[in-house]
Amino acid sequence: MSVTYTVTVIHDRDPQPTPQTELREALGQIQPSATVSRPPESDPIYYLQVDPADADKIHSLADNFLAGSPACRAVVSSGLALPERSQDETSIIVQRKPGVTDPVSQSVLHAMGESGFDREQSQVRTGWRYRVAVDELSSENLVEVAGQLGNEIVDEWFTFGEGEPEMVPDPFRSFPSESTGRVEVSLLDANDEQLQSLSDTGGLSLDLVEMQTIQNHYRGLDRNPSEIELETIAQTWSEHCCHKTLTGRIRHGDHVYGNMLKETIFGVTRELDKPWCWSVFKDNAGVIGIDDEWGVSFKVETHNHPSALEPYGGAGTGIGGVIRDTLGTGLGARPILNTDVFCFAPLDTPNEDLPAGTLHPRRILRGVVSGVRDYGNRMGIPTANGAIHFHPDFVGNPLVFCGSVGLIRKEHVDKTVNPGDQIVAIGGRTGRDGIHG
Repeated sequence: MSVTYTVTVIHDRDPQPTPQTELREALGQIQPSATVSRPPESDPIYYLQVDPADADKIHSLADNFLAGSPACRAVVSSGLALPERSQDETSIIVQRKPGVTDPVSQSVLHAMGESGFDREQSQVRTGWRYRVAVDELSSENLVEVAGQLGNEIVDEWFTFGEGEPEMVPDPFRSFPSESTGRVEVSLLDANDEQLQSLSDTGGLSLDLVEMQTIQNHYRGLDRNPSEIELETIAQTWSEHCCHKTLTGRIRHGDHVYGNMLKETIFGVTRELDKPWCWSVFKDNAGVIGIDDEWGVSFKVETHNHPSALEPYGGAGTGIGGVIRDTLGTGLGARPILNTDVFCFAPLDTPNEDLPAGTLHPRRILRGVVSGVRDYGNRMGIPTANGAIHFHPDFVGNPLVFCGSVGLIRKEHVDKTVNPGDQIVAIGGRTGRDGIHG
């Protein structure tokens, strides 16, 4: 049994408050004629579920950690209630969808554990309330403004007109679990049309030849694949994981590469065979020697399309992935710095020039920079260098190129992996946004 509280942080004690630029920009795009009578406000919201025995600690947590500044005040309410707003204000509440990873909540849970809360009995979800006093803003336009502030992939939002009470669904609600146990996919007797349909409806992004190859493999095993096996193959064979374009057949002028990556970068590296190349093309990151004792590991990867869909999470997991690969190189390299290259469409790109369904470059830039910052600088790994470039060709898909540099001793570079080795997975639970992402 747990009790629920809502903590809303109000920024009304700051003599020079930070302007709410996102809401202003969204209003300007959706309804340029709208007249705002005073600066818009945004209030962080924290939904807390705690053991009843910890209820007496809520106000201290709210004042000392969640507000954390003399310029703010924390309003604690029982249940899912929010503090009243001015009668002339409309409001928008944006919060994560149920089951989606909520990065801020993990920091709050850590603080609660340090403050004596029963961590096992505590849950946290977060959101934002945007308030604005604006003349003649239609309910339809208000919903459009909300869509500019949230991202339908990971967020849900609710809009409230002047004087309308704010009521939101339970942020802790969950969905029924899927069927448990092994789920088989009927693949053995499927014809070509059915094979392609399995890929298309399942979001596997595999072509017919690839599906036929999988089918022939399981015919040799005389059994159908499980759903997890098929998903694993699809992920492993994805463009992101195996670089189909770089390893494909490419014509450049009069020359045809059978496998461009192997015939260029791989080929010349193998041919030169420099002694200071301690580990190349076989581990999670490459390693070059800087003296007889120490080597530098370097890993880069792109997270372009994920960042186009959800800039903060896409870029954060991009930099997080290369930090992970540094840690997984050899017997473990030590991350010392991050690097990045970002390419976006011009920030003044007119809305009418955006392809349908794409986010504006300004929004993508803000999210990407924040994601790399929060997964790097704020965990103690500095972003030591980088570059940024603008060109109209990046309007549909940005380039988000993330890199991690580490240090490793020479004797720790080589490792062996053997059948029967134990695997220990460490980390947070995967959210709904991380499944088939």
